[in-house]
Amino acid sequence: MTFARPAPTISLCKVSPVVAAVRRFARTGDLGLKVRSNPRFPNARDTAIAVAGFLFFERGKMAQIVPEKETKAQRAERLKREKNPWEAFDEVRAFARQGRASVVPEWAATYFKWWGVYTQGDGMGVTGGKGGEGLASDYFMMRIGVPNGILSAGQLRVIGGLARKYGRNLADITVRQNIQLHWLTIESLPEIVDALDAIGLSPKGACGDVVRNVTGCPLAGVAADELIDASPLAAEISQLLKANPEFYNLPRKFKISATGCPSWCSYPEINDIALTAVKHDGQVGFSLRVGGGLSNEPHLAVRLDAFILPDQAVRVARAVTEIFRDQQGLRESRDRARLKYLFMKEGWTADSFLAELQSRLDFKLLPGVPEQVPDEILRDHAGIHPQRQPGLSYVGASVLRGRLTGEQLEAAAELAERFGSGALRATVSQNLLFIDIPNSKTAELARELGQIGLQVDGSFFWRGAVACTGTEFCKLAITETKGFTRWVVDELEERLPEFDQQLKLHVTGCPNSCGQHWIADIGIEGKKIKHEGKLTDAYYFCLGGAVGQHAAIARPVGYRCLAQLVPEAIERLLRHYLAGREPEENLRAWFGRHSNDELRAFLAGEVLAAVERDAPTGRVPHGVGD
Repeated sequence: MTFARPAPTISLCKVSPVVAAVRRFARTGDLGLKVRSNPRFPNARDTAIAVAGFLFFERGKMAQIVPEKETKAQRAERLKREKNPWEAFDEVRAFARQGRASVVPEWAATYFKWWGVYTQGDGMGVTGGKGGEGLASDYFMMRIGVPNGILSAGQLRVIGGLARKYGRNLADITVRQNIQLHWLTIESLPEIVDALDAIGLSPKGACGDVVRNVTGCPLAGVAADELIDASPLAAEISQLLKANPEFYNLPRKFKISATGCPSWCSYPEINDIALTAVKHDGQVGFSLRVGGGLSNEPHLAVRLDAFILPDQAVRVARAVTEIFRDQQGLRESRDRARLKYLFMKEGWTADSFLAELQSRLDFKLLPGVPEQVPDEILRDHAGIHPQRQPGLSYVGASVLRGRLTGEQLEAAAELAERFGSGALRATVSQNLLFIDIPNSKTAELARELGQIGLQVDGSFFWRGAVACTGTEFCKLAITETKGFTRWVVDELEERLPEFDQQLKLHVTGCPNSCGQHWIADIGIEGKKIKHEGKLTDAYYFCLGGAVGQHAAIARPVGYRCLAQLVPEAIERLLRHYLAGREPEENLRAWFGRHSNDELRAFLAGEVLAAVERDAPTGRVPHGVGD
């Protein structure tokens, strides 16, 4: 800690208790009540003033402390201690009345997130910014929470209207069953929040250091093979933990999934808490996993030795969230603030976590039971499939890269009402499902969906493609992703019409893996490389990611190429697979019997030395990740 000049002669030993208090406060927010006042500071007022930044010395003189520069983590923790944004939306209404220039930095950079809002990037992504974050425009993006992905036609119609009125006719389905709007002005934010509140939706908790949108099987209540309808559980967890002042200040974002289906379509493997249905001796309950997450350091969730009964699940979810909330050590770095780091960096194990969880519960957890982990299946629910209700089916429409217009949302709402019950579901694969369709009407609905640009029977490339927001709107992105993904899919459909295997092709614009490239068959991560004298979009390849029985993080294979060369690289790779696969051998297994050197040569068309994955200079922070 340094002192401003000119200043009187300072003896640090005489003021060290207060200096210590100042340092402690800057680091933890705790003034240290056990620290006694120094004789030089004989009363509480002087001590308080000292902590505020001034020290009194002999002869009545005073020197102002120049505080040490806050780290990002210290700043975030201080701002959270100072304000619960959920209780301060009147400030947003004031900003809306006064205009964009009135928005203070604390809201722009931090507090807006608790209301599902980010400042929108200037279209250049991280390029041109500083500290690993790009420049903000005058606009905002908003994420609308949709617990378990369950929507009504009326709700979807309103969202479509909001997209047309305020968001330049644009909306994205995200990988956590949210719907995201862009191009929003500060003036529009209160109007949108009020409109959502009127239909039972909210952006609260869709972003920020809080419990994010609680995901679940989009076919809850209708899947023919589900063990239990877990959507009431997902809704109850969401209602308890989101917008709850006890949980507004977590170390970082916190993701929960609760599903009753056997296909685990909500990707429990990558959630902080995952409850997956299991049946034992006639009793349906849940297995419990904790600590999953992707970002720059992926970690698959750890299964605990516990069988959670349905009436225990909410209390268990709360207790695990409390464990996370209370980990002060995780608050020291924004890059190491997720629950997974208890296992990755702090030495926790499944047994020690379970012991801590048990200590916070007033009932004894039952030991875990055998479970059936799903095989390698595409979890997108695309196509036409029977429901558990006789005579009804659901129709799953693939929404390429999750991108829709307001008119498409409104048309989808109209089709849901005309052909079915008006029930719809958003999926973590960025798709849209139409529920309760009479079997006799499914083919006609599929045709009409095709007319509005939604494919029910798309190619494996179309079905398997997932893309994050990219530089179009995100300040942390390195590359453009949405338009790029559409182009790659078009190219691959033309180059490889004979390709006959399910394929997860995930595109993420930076190391944060919002596009979930770590669990994809082919995951590509955005980079910038110098080409012909200027920085150009490029992608780094990770292969063989999987969830389910063969769950594994994709392997960085050391190959990077310009964005414009990605389709031909993938074509070369997949042609090698088609020519050299064993009977019934899927892509994951084929990847598994080839080395990184071989796979890199297949991609490049020649033998190449490996390149490092983290080529960009400067650290890109964890960010908008869904």
